[in-house]
Parts: sequence; structure tokens; C-alpha cells
Amino acid sequence: MSPSSDLDRPIQPKPATAVTAERNRVQGVDLEMDGDDFDRASRGLIATHPTGKIDGPYGPAWDQTRYAFIDEAVAAAGSNPADSCPETVHPSLWRQARLNQPHGLFKVDDGLWQARGYDISNITFIEGETGWIIIDPLTTEWTARACLELANEHLGGRPVRAVIYTHSHADHFGGVDGVTTQEAVDAGEVRIIAPEGFMREAVAENVIAGPAMARRAAYQFGPLLPVGPRGHVDCGLGKAFPTAPPGLIAPTESIGETGQELEVDGIRIVFQYTPEAEAPAEMTFFFPDKGWLCMAENCTHTMHNLVPIRGAQVRDTLSWSKYIGEALDMFGSETTIMFASHHWPRWGQENVAEFLAKQRDMYRWIHDQTMRQANHGFTGIEIAEMLELPQEFLDEGHTRGYYGTLVHNVKAVYARYLSFYDGNPSNLWNYPPTEAGQRYVEFMGGSDELVAKARKSFNEGDYRWVVQVLNHLVFSDPSHQEGRDLQADAYEQLGYGCESATWRNAYLMGAKELREGPPPQRETRRSTLLGALDVEQIFDAVSVRLRSEAVAGLQASVHWHFTDLDQHWLLSLENRALAARPSNQDSTSQAGAVLTLTKADLIDVISGQVSFADAISSGTIVLSGEPENLMSIFGNLDTFQSGFAIVEP
Repeated sequence: MSPSSDLDRPIQPKPATAVTAERNRVQGVDLEMDGDDFDRASRGLIATHPTGKIDGPYGPAWDQTRYAFIDEAVAAAGSNPADSCPETVHPSLWRQARLNQPHGLFKVDDGLWQARGYDISNITFIEGETGWIIIDPLTTEWTARACLELANEHLGGRPVRAVIYTHSHADHFGGVDGVTTQEAVDAGEVRIIAPEGFMREAVAENVIAGPAMARRAAYQFGPLLPVGPRGHVDCGLGKAFPTAPPGLIAPTESIGETGQELEVDGIRIVFQYTPEAEAPAEMTFFFPDKGWLCMAENCTHTMHNLVPIRGAQVRDTLSWSKYIGEALDMFGSETTIMFASHHWPRWGQENVAEFLAKQRDMYRWIHDQTMRQANHGFTGIEIAEMLELPQEFLDEGHTRGYYGTLVHNVKAVYARYLSFYDGNPSNLWNYPPTEAGQRYVEFMGGSDELVAKARKSFNEGDYRWVVQVLNHLVFSDPSHQEGRDLQADAYEQLGYGCESATWRNAYLMGAKELREGPPPQRETRRSTLLGALDVEQIFDAVSVRLRSEAVAGLQASVHWHFTDLDQHWLLSLENRALAARPSNQDSTSQAGAVLTLTKADLIDVISGQVSFADAISSGTIVLSGEPENLMSIFGNLDTFQSGFAIVEP
């Protein structure tokens, strides 16, 4: 480990340089957007959590009090709250951070409430004929339970009758165990409604790519950053992510077509199916007897990600824009209130229609102008520098880049159509960072000469170039402390100047880890979502852990009889790949080993709760046939570490 990973070093974020401070001052001049947003963000407040702190399994799952510095700065600024912005925060991002400050239980309309500010997402409560209909139960059961308790305390206790997942991202289903139980769902007491493909996409994003995505998400959301003007101020889409794991209960009903209508606890809902928009599986819906439109996460008060920097599938921008237009056409004339899975609602038919039209046109503009320039032969990197957000969108807070940014959204559109490759053969087979870095440093005259030139660029305020050129040095020689420190300083100044919360968090996390090293590595084999997966999805998650180099020439097959599901599966290893398929009792004769168990037994083994040997020895799992077949597969699975390096080799 490099010297920079000595966590005893007293590392403190640095102030803004004169260049950064002046750039932020200029960005704040004439920064005028819809002032009604502040009224909307606080409208209808009924009650707040008594402390703003919600306990979780590892300490506080949520602590709103950490962000009191924002309210204190605004109060100190007096009659002009915009003057409260620190030099280390982009003024437009500071505005968004202020808008994300109000927290509590809010009345949106008669029979409709939201709890906001106790998770990055919103939880919505609708009064049905006999109980609650809950939309998007947050990220984790601890925040969801606290919000349900807040609602029951101030609105009267009601049983939960239905839960609606708007889409397949964890911050919209992960808290379901805080509002209901698997037993209640199995008994038919609670309906869980989700878009078609929900489970497939939830697995793909949160299990198959889970370890890598979780590590990268630390840069996007910045949970390890110190909270304050030089650290974490917001996530753009909400204040912050809670620090507790998600859960999952599988849906009981799916929505797979636009126009599908359900009556849920006496409330009519008309659905719009919007796959491959903000999430691969997503839906919006309208309450025709109420005039309410839920736009899920397809429309929020920010330019969204067309691909998040944590990683995900690139989203279909053209379809996304068309879905918003379709919602406007289908429901716009009847909608009096629009609410979403993040941020605050909109009231009034005309205001909602204007909001939807601007959101629709923003995504269409990004798509069309990116591809117009691509068809002129420009690359994604070039187009991202060419395009500037038109004034029509800059005039509105909800179309500015607090979460996504125009720069990386342009590259996402380009990549969806034309892939990672820009067409230039020099970029077809580049050296990886360490090998390239060694060659760049040699070409530039050595490490010390490179740092001297980079320091001159830093003093001139060219921070983008400093981090780019010093990246070669750090990957060439991660022990070069002067180079690491200078790159960290440049990352920090770039972060201070970002309108996007996610970019700010990523830059500041890069600076932090260059100075202190990455977090301790821990095995990430366990997933709190495994219990909700079906057998095929569990085997898919196992398959990505197979160590190809260890199974050369091996063949194995295992028949699985899941007694609780009355299902038979055959898992085979051949040509260094695993394949699972449904089977029947007859296939036991074809398998080298036969296991009799429950799905829960399999989850206990692959999550590390118990070993196969111990489960077989205790009789929990019954094995017949050749054990070597089982060990050829499960003895050659990889484990993933949570703290892998990002800004160094």
C-alpha cells in the first residue's frame, strides 16, 4: 500500500483557490430561476421527525442534523439567501441543496401525503378505502419504518394494503420490509405492484453488478465525505443516501402495457409503461378520480442521468422524451397535481403541463443535437465540449444538471448508438492506465518534471489538465506523494466548481482517497436482496463469480431439488461456463450429484452464512452422488472486495 494510505495523516479539505472562488462568484451573478420552487418544497408541512436521526443496524441510518450548516448559513445571510453560498460550492448547486433541506411529512392533497428528506427518495402515502397505498418505500427498512410511523402518528394509523414500486432502482423498493412483511404479502393481505421486468432488472443492477456498482456509487453519492461546505452538501436528487442495506419483496402483480387500469383499495389507477427510460423497468401512473399524476423518476427537479457515473445500462433518451410527451398527451389536461419519487410536487394544470413539456424537450434536445453532431463525424468527447445548454433550460432549475450533467449525458447518447469506440483506430487498443502512465511519464521527462509542469497549470487554474496529466503519474508511480497531493488539490477545486452534486462528490472522493487511500476492503459476497430472487436469478448471480482460470478442463453437473418450491434444476459446468435450466425428477440420473434442499438453504450457503460441508453434515442439505461435482463449481467461485482502488492502480 502506498504511503498516501496512512490513515493517521491529518488530512483536511482545503479552501477554494482565488481562481475557484472567482469562478463561483461569476456563476452566481444573475442566477435567477423559479423562486416558487422554495414555496413548493416546503408547502404542506405537517410534522417532522422528532430528532431528524433514524437509527439503523450499523449506527444512524439517517441524520438530517448534519446538514444544519446550510440552514445556519441562510439565516446568517439575512434578506438575501443567495449570499449564503460558500466559495467552495457552485451557487446553483447551493440553491438545490437549500431546496432539498425541508424534511418531514407533507400534505400534497386530500388523501395524499409524502415524507421527504429522510432518504434520498420520497415515500408517498395514499389513503385507500381500508388502509394505506404506499408508493416507493425508500431505500432501507429503517427510514421507511420511521416515515410510516410518522404518518400513522399524525394522520391516524392504517394498515398497509398495497405497495407500488415505480421502478427497479433500490432507493424505491429497498425499504419495503419497513412497511410490510413477506408473510403479509404471501397471505394476500398486501399487494405489491411493479412494472413488468422489475425483478430481472433489479437483479441485473443490484446483484450481478452489485459489488462494482456499490464501490462506484461511493463516488457518485459521497457517503464517506465529511459533511460541510468543503465536503458533502447534497446529492442533487436528494440530500443523501441512507447508510443501511436494502431489502426486497417480489411483486405480486406486474404492469406491462400503457393504459392498463387497476383498482387498488378502492382507488382507480391508470398506468403508463415506460421501459428503458430512467430505469430499465419503470412506470408512471394517473389517478383519474383525483387528478394526480405520479411521474416516478422520469421527471424530477433536475436534469437526470442518461447513464449514472456509478454505472448502469445506458438509457434510451429518445424513448424517455417520448414517454414524457405521451404522459402529457394522455393525462396533462386532467392533471392538477404532479408528484414524483424525488423532490417536491407541482400544483396546477398549467404549471404541470409547462413542467412536463420542458422536461420532454430537454431530453429530446440532448438526444437530437448529440446525434446531429455525431452524424457530422464528431466524437462523444468532442460533442460534449461543443454543446451548451440553451437558455430555455438554464432558466429552469428542473432542467439544470444537479444530478446528471450535459457533458456525460451527451457521451451516454453517443455510446448508446455508437459504442465506447470513437471510430479512431488509435483508440481501439489503448494501453491500460498503468502501462500508459509509465510511457507518458517517460515522454514528459520524468516524474519531477511532470509535477513541476502540472503545478504551473494548477496555479493558472487549469485543473482539468492537472488531473488528466497527473493521472498518468499516479498510475505509473502511486508512491509519488507530491504528484498524488497535487492531483488531489486539483480534484478538490474541480469539485468546488461543479453544479452537479454527483460530479462534486466524485471529485472530492478522488481527492480524499488520493490523500488517505481507499477504504478497507471487505468481502461483498452477501446481498440483502437474495431472498427475493428466484432460483434462476440466484444461479445467474453465482455464475458471474466462476473463476475461469481454475476450471479449465472440468465438467460437472448438479441436480437441485428445492422441496419448498417443488422445483428441479440442473446446473452444469462445461467449457468454463455455468448453465442452469429447469429440469425434472428424471434428470437426477444425468447428474453427477443430487442435492435436496430449500431455496433458503442455497442462499445461506452462497451468502456465507454456512458452508456446504456443514449444511450437508448437519442434514440440512441432503447430497447423493459424487461430491466432486459440487466442489468443481462451488469450490471455484470468486469473492469480491468492496474497497478496490479507483484513482490509483
